[in-house]
Amino acid sequence: MHSTILPSLRRMPVIGTAVALAAGTLVALAPGAAHAAPGATLPFTSVEAESATTTGTRIGPDYTQGTVASEASGRQAVRLGSGQRVEFTVPRAANAVNVSYNVPDGQSGSLDVYVNGVKISRTLPVTSKYSYVDTSWIAGAKTHHFFDNARLLLGQNVQQGDKVALVATGVQVTVDVADFEQVAGAAAQPSGSVSVVSKGADPSGAGDSTQAFQDAISAAQGGVVWIPPGDYRLTSSLSGVQNVTLQGAGQWYSVVHTSRFIDQTSSSGGVHIKDFAVIGEVTERVDSNPDNFVNGSLGPGSSVSGMWIQHLKVGLWLTGNNDNLVVENNRILDTTADGLNLNGNAHGVVVRNNFLRNQGDDSLAMWSLNSPDTNSSFENNTISQPNLANGIAIYGGTNIAVRNNLVSDTNALGSGIAISNQKFLDPFSPLAGTITVDGNTLVRTGAINPNWGHPMGALRVDSYDSAVNATVNITNTTISSSPYSAFEFVSGGGHGYSTGNVTVSGANVQNTGTVVVQAEAQGAAKFSNVQAAGVGVAGIYNCPYPSGSGAFTLTDGGGNSGWSSTWSDCSAWPQPGQGTPPPDQNANLAKGRPATATGSQDVYTPGKAVDGDANSYWESANNAFPQALTVDLGANRAVRRLVLKLPPSSAWGARTQTLSVLGSTDGSSYSTVAGSTGYRFDPASGNTVTVALPSGTNLRYLRLNVTANTGWPAAQLSEVEAYLTS
Repeated sequence: MHSTILPSLRRMPVIGTAVALAAGTLVALAPGAAHAAPGATLPFTSVEAESATTTGTRIGPDYTQGTVASEASGRQAVRLGSGQRVEFTVPRAANAVNVSYNVPDGQSGSLDVYVNGVKISRTLPVTSKYSYVDTSWIAGAKTHHFFDNARLLLGQNVQQGDKVALVATGVQVTVDVADFEQVAGAAAQPSGSVSVVSKGADPSGAGDSTQAFQDAISAAQGGVVWIPPGDYRLTSSLSGVQNVTLQGAGQWYSVVHTSRFIDQTSSSGGVHIKDFAVIGEVTERVDSNPDNFVNGSLGPGSSVSGMWIQHLKVGLWLTGNNDNLVVENNRILDTTADGLNLNGNAHGVVVRNNFLRNQGDDSLAMWSLNSPDTNSSFENNTISQPNLANGIAIYGGTNIAVRNNLVSDTNALGSGIAISNQKFLDPFSPLAGTITVDGNTLVRTGAINPNWGHPMGALRVDSYDSAVNATVNITNTTISSSPYSAFEFVSGGGHGYSTGNVTVSGANVQNTGTVVVQAEAQGAAKFSNVQAAGVGVAGIYNCPYPSGSGAFTLTDGGGNSGWSSTWSDCSAWPQPGQGTPPPDQNANLAKGRPATATGSQDVYTPGKAVDGDANSYWESANNAFPQALTVDLGANRAVRRLVLKLPPSSAWGARTQTLSVLGSTDGSSYSTVAGSTGYRFDPASGNTVTVALPSGTNLRYLRLNVTANTGWPAAQLSEVEAYLTS
């Protein structure tokens, strides 16, 4: 979704439509209550290129619209010239990798792949074909959508600690992130199903399989259409899809190549689409074209699960009757517009546990056009790098929930989450009932509005075309490293409509570039248990627009800290960096921090493990397992990765230490972050191991509990390093 604003409104933003999975995340807890971790449970583990070993050049961090680094996960990446490499330490057992990359406009080439120094026969093709999208009709847009994704089955299994290197061949390649995955074997055909091959589909991709798919759907009413492993080419969209299951052998095996999969205005429902890939050839955004995975209606009681959806305009553009639809466990990548849009009349729809990367508009949106979306929710989704709008946008609707999502790295014209009465078209149904925004984590979200130099907050409540009269409850929110503000209240159309009935409770705000609260519209909000640290400029910007339209009242509900100051000059926007700057994402958080241990041997004290010198080390009491080392990081941190070292000297023989990782926010109550695992330290590979931590990790006190060491009867560590990047 996109919008424009009258030029006469000097300071109001163009508020947009629809970032990359990024460095660290935190988990906000309501006082005294546990809360679900944010984001999706994913079958892969992502490793940022900037945290890997490289002969290339690290670029970023950069928040400037129109630059490659600004669209990267973590706003950083690694640029490889031909022949240069980036080498990843594999974080988990895997047999496949997906790589987010960029190449210069108009160019293509490949990445050679090496496993533990040995080149494999398969290569990763890279191309600019699906990148560099221009949408000149969207005010404030620049050329964007710089990254693309390419995937590869390695043909072998790799283990945690193995090395996978990517080498640019014949072209400059900027590598952003690698997703490592253990892909299960292809599923078998369900008994009684109708195979598309039996109806004439060509699994080689040479022939047109459209009619075969349509015939299989007609033959399998009430049953299953089976899509065997293979590549199938469809030249037109499917219609009349109802009362049927479309099932593949797995999203890495059954691949349908089409830019328009299902296009139908209605369906009696009972459609279940699962376990294959639909990969299109959409290279530009043409809004009049239905270049979507699903365009229209699947009908009531339908579902979409286990799908890989890529290179389309929109993943799912849903109109008509989609009552009680469930969309879960999917990957939606590289769309030129929205990932999913509930385009009015959605009732009881649940969108959960999906991964979305590199959308050219809102990654997930509900737009209450023609009739309201009601009683629907976006839950536990992970959204990374929407490059022209919001991570999640709710445009109108009644009794809507946005729960436990992880959104990172929004770019131009967007917030992490937008709760808005921007209508775009009529008839529109404004926000009504109760809007629940709970348990979400927003990392480096919010962006500048390029039209007027107007910043947009990580979480925005917007009375764009009418007053917000719904009850809006924003609870248990974590906002980390927003380049501008954390919470924004605005009437984006410049009319000064009220944003009232808002409650913000239980928020953890870390390292905002400007302010915690950016109030630009009349209205009111109550804040309770909102704790902030590293605020860039001031706690509050309270300057409703237009002047004289009314006041914005902030009610202190108690438990707030770290953001009591107010920006005093309503004639100027606070600029990032005038206060405490955000932390260096590549800094070792443990270096020089206080360290304690259950015991130590002679001069090998706990401080040796955090002194920055890999040649000195901590050694616990001998023959007394278990032993623990604890490091106080000084504040709650969204740690994503540990690097553990022993002295690099070859005199240290290879050994395996068995340890678990625990974390605490108060130094007294600890929980397990990473379970007990044996880690191999080998001087041949630098005597270094990497421990990937879950995306919801939030800790101040980091504890390593060591229960065994094959090389010595004690725990031994020369360096414990903690990083925000994965």
